Amino acid sequence: MVVVSACLAGVGCRYDAVPCPEPEVLALLEQGRALPVCPEQLGGLPTPRECIEILGGRVRARSGADVTEAVFRGAREALRLAQMSGCRRALLKTRSPTCGVGRIYDGTFTGVMIPGNGVFAQMCLDAGLEVAARG
Repeated sequence: MVVVSACLAGVGCRYDAVPCPEPEVLALLEQGRALPVCPEQLGGLPTPRECIEILGGRVRARSGADVTEAVFRGAREALRLAQMSGCRRALLKTRSPTCGVGRIYDGTFTGVMIPGNGVFAQMCLDAGLEVAARG
């Protein structure tokens, strides 16, 4: 089993509610080998919602609202589901503050990218999952 960002599976759960299906993820889903999750929704954030980014260890919305607790709660729940399902790999949405792998936005809402991982991506790595980015 592979845990995947739900937006890559065609679910309209991104901040703007626009799905971004990836053929590889859709194939895994059709084979019954993918577990789609959206840590932001699992944490209680609505869809659509404001953009969020990480800065100084906190996750904030463009308006300045602190959504750190919701993001961490959702990421922990997504990881728990992945582990319960026997997932050993993760295919996650690029640049996301929850799912981004290797590069994420810098927290200034200016489109600048920095090295780093989203909250859920880092939890997956820490738990020993093989993590890759798509989309």
